[in-house]
Amino acid sequence: MRAPLAEWLLSAGVLALGIGAAVTTARLPGAGGYSGIGPNFMPAVVSAGLIVCGLWLLVEAATGGWRRAASHDPAERGEHPFYAPGFLWVSAALFAHMALINRAGFVIAATVLFALVARGFGSKRLLRDAAIGAAIALAIFLFFVRFLNVNLPAGWLYPLLGGAGL
Repeated sequence: MRAPLAEWLLSAGVLALGIGAAVTTARLPGAGGYSGIGPNFMPAVVSAGLIVCGLWLLVEAATGGWRRAASHDPAERGEHPFYAPGFLWVSAALFAHMALINRAGFVIAATVLFALVARGFGSKRLLRDAAIGAAIALAIFLFFVRFLNVNLPAGWLYPLLGGAGL
């Protein structure tokens, strides 16, 4: 049994991407700081993973085709038809987040994002979702600002959050 041409091309593409990433990684400086790990460490790990996956896929393509490949039947794969209202709610959530993040601040923008995405996934409890989103957003905000020393915009909540954010 021969593997389809698409499997050969994708396998070779993954391998070529890994080799290209490895060549680029080899040009990065390798000197590490206090940790001993330089800026080329993670790209090297990713490159190695891509090369291994590409070789693995090529071996499977050469021996009859990819194993346990997904069915071509959408119903068999468990796919659902496109749900426009959900797509629109999630899209609105992303746009609202982008519009609010600098002016209203991270916590408010993330709260709106969470509530609208929950609505897009079928939740009808906007206030509950907003409360959960606010709790999660505030915890994330404080973690990043207090422990990781990453400045996130406090926005309209600056008076309440004190010097926690910009």
